[in-house]
Amino acid sequence: MTTKQKNQLAILMLNMFIAVAGFGIIIPIIPDYLKMIGEGGTAAGLMISVFAGAQLVMSPIAGKWADVYGRRLMIILGLIGFTISMGVFYLSDNLTILLVSRAIGGVGAALLIPAIFAYVADITTLEQRARGNSYISAAMSLGIVVGPGIGGFFAEFGLKTPLLVSAIVSFIAVISSVLLLKEPDRAPYVAPKIKESLPTQLVMSTRKPYFFVLVINLVMAFGLMAYESVLGLYVSEMFSATPQEIAIMVTGTGIVSVIVQLFAVDRLVEWLGETKVVLAFIALASFGFLLSLFAGTYMLFFAVTLVIFLSTSILRPVLNTLVSKLAGNEQGLAMGMNNAYMSIGNILGPTLAGIAFDIDMRYPFIMGLVLLLVTYMGTWNWSKRKAAAISES
Repeated sequence: MTTKQKNQLAILMLNMFIAVAGFGIIIPIIPDYLKMIGEGGTAAGLMISVFAGAQLVMSPIAGKWADVYGRRLMIILGLIGFTISMGVFYLSDNLTILLVSRAIGGVGAALLIPAIFAYVADITTLEQRARGNSYISAAMSLGIVVGPGIGGFFAEFGLKTPLLVSAIVSFIAVISSVLLLKEPDRAPYVAPKIKESLPTQLVMSTRKPYFFVLVINLVMAFGLMAYESVLGLYVSEMFSATPQEIAIMVTGTGIVSVIVQLFAVDRLVEWLGETKVVLAFIALASFGFLLSLFAGTYMLFFAVTLVIFLSTSILRPVLNTLVSKLAGNEQGLAMGMNNAYMSIGNILGPTLAGIAFDIDMRYPFIMGLVLLLVTYMGTWNWSKRKAAAISES
């Protein structure tokens, strides 16, 4: 990559890191914060679903806007959304207003994430795209790892302090993007004359060449969020794990994800190609879910969790690259739909996993295993049809 490309990627990575870390920074304070305002688990669940729901509704629209109005504007507006969200959260103790702030944050994520991935597609060649997407995914993973730690540190200075810090850092990111980020060169996008609703766009996405990759991304988001949502509860009840041991597990797997996305994804794609990498690591993730049913100690379950997070950390940038390669000149629209499908997984995964966990602790892992096996078979058939179509052309 050229120096210009590296500088552009560095700004995009910083923005993605700030956005994800800003979301994660509030995680350690949520339980005590909700107790302080007289709320409990229902409110905590609403905060997750409202954020993901707003992101789902807005993502297809925001993706199209990124094509029509430009990547730079959507990235800046997304960061402004995060800044407002954290600022409102900091200033209010009213649950309704807090939920509004989470919705604003979800809209911010919908504006930011598709635009960043579309920007990467604009500044990279097809050969460089997997590397570029892996760098952005690594920034996301690093934010997931670092955010809660930063939140825990600043909470020592006051329960609301992490919210203020997040708002200030997001605002700095807005200023830096306004000053440093330039609109990339890209092919012109001709917007359709008819403006479709989200349900219509979801139906229309079934006819896109990248539809099946969207489905795989939904499954990955569903499985990962389902696994993460019950992880702490499972190891606490099954192995009497302490909060510190749970934190070590989450942090350790996050660090592995960052390292793999930075140094392994590009090499794997060059060696095997995107489709074979997807097949291999869906299979590995399935194996991880199977092993989770038989892990009898905390350390064994830790190892299984590493396998699952390793698989998903490789799949995420590779799937994004596949969508990008199949999308042609509608990069923003495609990434918006990609974000929408992931949001559906983010909503359904924790909800169904929580219900399954209350019935039997192992049911979420069985559910994930079955879903991944079905996805593997579907992906295998899709890859065969894709290869046959290429050979005939």
